[in-house]
Amino acid sequence: MGAITLTKHYDSEQLQHDLRKLNKVYDFIKVQTIGYSVLGEPLLELVMGEGEKRVHWNGAFHANEWITTPLLLKVVEEYAEGIIHGRQLEMELFSSTRLSVVPMVNPDGVNLFMHGSEIAKGFKELVNRANHNHVNFTSWKANIRGVDLNNQFPAHWEVEKKRKPQEPNFRDYPGESSLSEPEAKALFDLTQNSNFDRVLAFHSQGEVIYWGYQNQEPSQAESVVGAFKAVSGYEPVHTIDSYAGYKDWFIQDYKREGYTVEVGKGINPLPWSTFYNHLKKVKSICFKSLDL
Repeated sequence: MGAITLTKHYDSEQLQHDLRKLNKVYDFIKVQTIGYSVLGEPLLELVMGEGEKRVHWNGAFHANEWITTPLLLKVVEEYAEGIIHGRQLEMELFSSTRLSVVPMVNPDGVNLFMHGSEIAKGFKELVNRANHNHVNFTSWKANIRGVDLNNQFPAHWEVEKKRKPQEPNFRDYPGESSLSEPEAKALFDLTQNSNFDRVLAFHSQGEVIYWGYQNQEPSQAESVVGAFKAVSGYEPVHTIDSYAGYKDWFIQDYKREGYTVEVGKGINPLPWSTFYNHLKKVKSICFKSLDL
């Protein structure tokens, strides 16, 4: 029986439960709180590995892309099992890298998606208005204040501010200022303090990997994303007309590798029945991100 509970009701409570189990079963996995959401949910990071190379993965920036959370945790669990059983690849990766994972950047949004506006507390009126009074929240991407967390980073944020929704919305609203939301600020601060060499932000859907920003990405990014394609079939896309995302800011400020990995194809949310179809490809990208 694995430590990860695979369920289509994967909310922040389930995440906390599973991280406690991972920490208990695999004592080399450390879990720490890097901040708190608007509603006070802990923003959790797990860390494992003893090496110099620092790699970061994150998931569930967007509420209805929550499936990225259990996908990343299942990859971590399989990685940890390989270490316990002394498998050569996993042992080598553990000794050469230090992995950071923030599995759920947007716990309030995920909880809203899962449970509806009853969890919104003082933001119930706001979320209903921002959701255009739809009964369910299946299209909801934002945090509980109706801010799109992947439109919050200081990488031409002003461009997005001018052309995206001007008030809280279920998606795309960049907020009143960059880093106005505690979830985005916590990830920003973690990144500034961690000296990551490579970051991968997991979203859904499209089976593409965005790997450039304003031609500021390092030269090796093209060959690395080519390796990701070789193991997953996901198509590299150099750049699109989009700004203020996490990997955009990382590339801009650090001139290091940043990737947005779009898991699966179809309509968000991806059906839970497709989980294992995605897991093999996500795992192959994740392991390659540690190996290269």
